[in-house]
Amino acid sequence: MTANHVDYGVLSNLQDVMEGEYPTLIDTFLSDSEQRLEQLHHALSTQAPSVDELTMAAHSFKGSSGNMGALRLAELCGQLEERTQRRELADAEEWVHKIEREFAAVRHVFDLERQRFIQ
Repeated sequence: MTANHVDYGVLSNLQDVMEGEYPTLIDTFLSDSEQRLEQLHHALSTQAPSVDELTMAAHSFKGSSGNMGALRLAELCGQLEERTQRRELADAEEWVHKIEREFAAVRHVFDLERQRFIQ
């Protein structure tokens, strides 16, 4: 199940590069991701969704997710980014929920990864 959510090759490379700071990198990604989700929800919270805010948050979330090996999450964020760039906002809330569900799975993987590294 977890292999569908995170590329462990990317994580292995990050661990090699970051060494003892690897758990901090995971924590930073998780914290940043929570902020991106809040931005996505905030952009949808008005009667007229903020296209620019949605696009920027989806773009940033896509990049950080890809860098951390959360490729499915990055793909979903990229799809939302493309849709907002085309001004296709009718189902934006549904896309944010897809992103949120995938992030929950990714969070679980990273929580396990942090525990594995610390022990």
